[in-house]
Amino acid sequence: MLDRLFEENWLRIIGLSGTSAGAMNAAVLAYGHAAGGAEGARAALDPYWELVAEAARFSPFQRSPIDIWLGRWTLDFSPLFIAMDMTSRLFSPYDLNLTGVNPLRSILERAIDFERLKRSPIRIFITATNVRTGRGRVFRNSEITPDVLLASACLPTLFQAVEIDGESYWDGGYAENPTLTPLVRELDSNDAILVPINPIERPGTPRTAAEILNRLNEVSFNATTLKELRMIALLSKVADLGNSEGARWGRMRIHLVRNTTMSTLSYSSKLNAERAFLRMLRDEGRNAANEFLDVDGDNIGKRSSVDLDILLQGV
Repeated sequence: MLDRLFEENWLRIIGLSGTSAGAMNAAVLAYGHAAGGAEGARAALDPYWELVAEAARFSPFQRSPIDIWLGRWTLDFSPLFIAMDMTSRLFSPYDLNLTGVNPLRSILERAIDFERLKRSPIRIFITATNVRTGRGRVFRNSEITPDVLLASACLPTLFQAVEIDGESYWDGGYAENPTLTPLVRELDSNDAILVPINPIERPGTPRTAAEILNRLNEVSFNATTLKELRMIALLSKVADLGNSEGARWGRMRIHLVRNTTMSTLSYSSKLNAERAFLRMLRDEGRNAANEFLDVDGDNIGKRSSVDLDILLQGV
């Protein structure tokens, strides 16, 4: 999706807010943009994800013959995934990964020049959740390190908490996913384009234990962003907000890139880094961006593409 949007010369992206995989994409893009503008940003994405795919060749989590035969991208029938999923409910990463090794660290160090990232004209806001306080901490360009990105993507059942400045951090999605506040307060723009990775809506009622846990995670990860969007919806109804901070929130125009593909994938697919799968997601992202530009592109700079009144239903 980002690759496609950066093709549009009329669309100037000045800031990115992300957590988890979104944090990785934001950092890679900002570094690439510092090196070569919009084309540099686009050129930085593929090498990063190719490194991820190359590392995944040696991962124990691979699709089973049944998954492949059914044409599914999930790992639902992978014996090692099933064993890991069960084990993670009995043992913690402190029991199983004594050294705290995360294979993404070396990939990030190879793919991103963090000194150049600090000088990028694109401002990025990366959120991680402070384990002690439960609050989100937002890191900006000058603070971004491999540890910050790993913290933002640290799922506590898989990885040990990442320590930064004497504090332990988990995935930013538990606190903000992603945070809109710095986009409103710190950027000179009234348009925000949201790209949800965790489905906001998912048809049907989950029935298996894995489906229930997955939906619980999706609901909790989306909750904080939906609250911020409701605040924008409420403030947009006020006749005169003056020059207060509320006026900045009330003036925000919200746009949403929709893609039904994510709602068809199960929890296990989050551990699938197979090259073909990543390329399929890339192509789906470009298709979603094309549809967004065709349907809602003309709204940017003029009006929200999202019906904010829907967000107020039930409030």
